[in-house]
Amino acid sequence: MERGSPPPDPSDPERPPGPETPAGPETPPGPQAPPPPPQGPPGYAPPAPSPESPPGYRGPVPPGGWQQPIGRPTGGWVGRPLASWGSRVAAQVIDWLVLLIPAAILTALLVGGYDSDSSAGELIGISILSFLIWSAIVLLYAPLLMIRGGERNGQTLGKQLVGITVVRDSGESFGFWWAVLREVVVKNLAVGIASSIIPLIPWLLDNLWPLWDDENRALHDMVVKTHVIRV
Repeated sequence: MERGSPPPDPSDPERPPGPETPAGPETPPGPQAPPPPPQGPPGYAPPAPSPESPPGYRGPVPPGGWQQPIGRPTGGWVGRPLASWGSRVAAQVIDWLVLLIPAAILTALLVGGYDSDSSAGELIGISILSFLIWSAIVLLYAPLLMIRGGERNGQTLGKQLVGITVVRDSGESFGFWWAVLREVVVKNLAVGIASSIIPLIPWLLDNLWPLWDDENRALHDMVVKTHVIRV
């Protein structure tokens, strides 16, 4: 046998002769694909989307077709039936007629107490006093009646005869100062001052607002958070 390179390893006949390459580190396996979804029984096919199905829904259509869910109301008055605009006007007219009685009495006393011997100062003083008394009656008429207890709470004589009442949105009964706020400060003074600056328009808007408001409220009802309802 001739001397030289050793013969190739008979266990690997395909390997070419030469120096061996050192083995490097093994490459980690890459991410594998997720397993396929489970298959249904033989012959099963998923239902095709129906034109009646809602967007994004791929299940079977319920019997009778898809029905849009009915939403619940999210606002509006949920208490007793609201009073109509006509009943509110009728109650106000009755209250005005009631207030004419003390005005007539004061006028009769003023005219009856006047004689030719009275001075002009006395006549002016009596007139001013009569006006102040009548103004106090007008301003306190509604608050004093609306603070009555029980089913009369929130009612003037006009509202009582018509069958309507004023309720607070909080559910609390009317106290004196809350009645003063609604009837004197907002309804009479604020609307009256605004009507003196812009003649009649604020008063008309306040009284006509229930015609187009969805809860039959006047502007003063919105300010003090009240509703007028049927008894």
